[in-house]
Amino acid sequence: MTSPGWSVIRWYLLAVVVIVFDQWTKQLVSSQFQYGETLSVTPFFNLTLVHNLGAAFSFLSNAGGWQRWFFTLLGFAVSLFIILWMWRIKHSQKLLGMALALVLGGALGNVWDRMVLGYVVDFIDVYYLDYHWPAFNIADSAITCGAILLILESLLSGKENGVEDTKHE
Repeated sequence: MTSPGWSVIRWYLLAVVVIVFDQWTKQLVSSQFQYGETLSVTPFFNLTLVHNLGAAFSFLSNAGGWQRWFFTLLGFAVSLFIILWMWRIKHSQKLLGMALALVLGGALGNVWDRMVLGYVVDFIDVYYLDYHWPAFNIADSAITCGAILLILESLLSGKENGVEDTKHE
């Protein structure tokens, strides 16, 4: 493998920025709120400190404890895969680089919580009337945005490579 140039290192740096911002916001909310405490910000958005034992958006949070180590190992495996993938992207693949950096930063931000705390700190509570989306955090947001960008990038790269639907006549 050859060493990555600045074009790849900038994506690693973006992942670090995501991790730092994620951990800073989690620490800030954890230091200012008691568990379960809520601050109404707008008619559809609260800050609410909760601890998520599962994956993104509380998936498998009541699974009995095994999920902590499963999601930690999964997070490490995905992160290693992404680090290696990022090493190989081309300078022109900016959308792909950004998408992977967001997913990497988010994954490692949540892995850190699982390893150190035993749970992931969530605090963003979006709701409509009495329906609340499961609480989430900056890492979850970065992973979601990165996944959307990956889908967009795959759609755009297919068109750039001349891959388009053909109509049968």
